[in-house]
Amino acid sequence: MVQHLASLRYASHFAILLASLAPWSPSAAAAAERPVVIELFTSQGCSSCPPANAYLNELVRQRRDVLPLAFHVTYWDRLGWKDPFSLPAATDRQARYGSRFGDGSYTPEIVIDGVTSHVGSNRAEIAPAIERARAARAATPLTLARKGDKLTVEVGAGEGRGRIVLVGFDRRHETAIRRGENGGRTLEELNVVRSVRTLTDWSGAALRLTEPMPEGEDVAVLLEAPDGRIVGAARL
Repeated sequence: MVQHLASLRYASHFAILLASLAPWSPSAAAAAERPVVIELFTSQGCSSCPPANAYLNELVRQRRDVLPLAFHVTYWDRLGWKDPFSLPAATDRQARYGSRFGDGSYTPEIVIDGVTSHVGSNRAEIAPAIERARAARAATPLTLARKGDKLTVEVGAGEGRGRIVLVGFDRRHETAIRRGENGGRTLEELNVVRSVRTLTDWSGAALRLTEPMPEGEDVAVLLEAPDGRIVGAARL
């Protein structure tokens, strides 16, 4: 069910995004290549979540201009079914968004580019919000390369400050749910986040990092401004 859902001020969120892009001065080419980050906060124990999961799956399969990530939260785990992919880091990440947007933590929730929050199954609202984010997105160049069990992250020079976040995720899981609100269902879930870790702060200078591979089959790196909006993103 949708929990603790307050009124969402989408227009004001978008206005904040437009007003705050200038200090980053991204190149047009970088902005065009950077995927829009779509974060779904979900749980296998939530009966309202499967439609949002299905929507995220469609975005994964049909679009290359977005980076959809499924963050499984922990607060449903005590209500009949413990989600095997739930992460305290996902719960904490959503709580920061909830504090910023003033709408608390609920499932399913989709956050687009760290700027706007939406009920995760509301396709009619989310689709145009993604297009608005595509038009307004900021981008600092990011690249990822893997050699064995090591990952190289390169961040280009730019203006502003931020933090670099490493996300490991699995491409696909199919789970038979035995108890709880979705008991008896089998859920297919794509881009399931398995680990989230802050690497370092970024202050505008070009940066190169070598890190161990995170838990998960695939990797994404996010560059977040101090206010939480995403200004750079890439996947392996």
